[in-house]
Amino acid sequence: MKTVTKFFATALTAVAMLTATNLKAQDMSTSQPMTTNGMAFKIGVGVNAGIFPDRSEMDYGYGADVKLQYDLSKDVAITASAGYTRLRWKGSPLNFQFIPLMGGVKTYVIDRMYLSGGLGTGLAVKESAQMNFIYTGGLGYEWNNGLEIGARYEGYVNNSASDLYFMKTGQYNLRIGYNFKL
Repeated sequence: MKTVTKFFATALTAVAMLTATNLKAQDMSTSQPMTTNGMAFKIGVGVNAGIFPDRSEMDYGYGADVKLQYDLSKDVAITASAGYTRLRWKGSPLNFQFIPLMGGVKTYVIDRMYLSGGLGTGLAVKESAQMNFIYTGGLGYEWNNGLEIGARYEGYVNNSASDLYFMKTGQYNLRIGYNFKL
């Protein structure tokens, strides 16, 4: 079994086990007040690590981020994040470092389980390296105490004028974070 398949199977199994005890039937009553998912405005910190598909010239990546989230309703939130990411080339001491700046949306589909998507750019740390576009999509779970875990695909499109040029590539990423109420 490929490493990527094992990674996703493990992440999806963990999310399924953590959310299985919180499933609830839908209530069509309109008398319930509108509430958020525990925190209306929050800031979170997280760490992440990921692996690339076999066809990619990259091997693995890791990083940290700060995320700002605002709950528009009990089911939808908008996010903005910034951080640091380092990608490692296969069989080479070279790495690519950048500061990702992302905006996105979270949709809570089952209680505190969410689907997320985002778009953004990366500011290369090395002066002659350039990153153009980052896109991401994934799923995760957020506990009432602020702890959050998520799995996502994060794609990168690089500028061909960059010293560290690579074609479109992406990583399967696991993020663990903690959210603070504001």
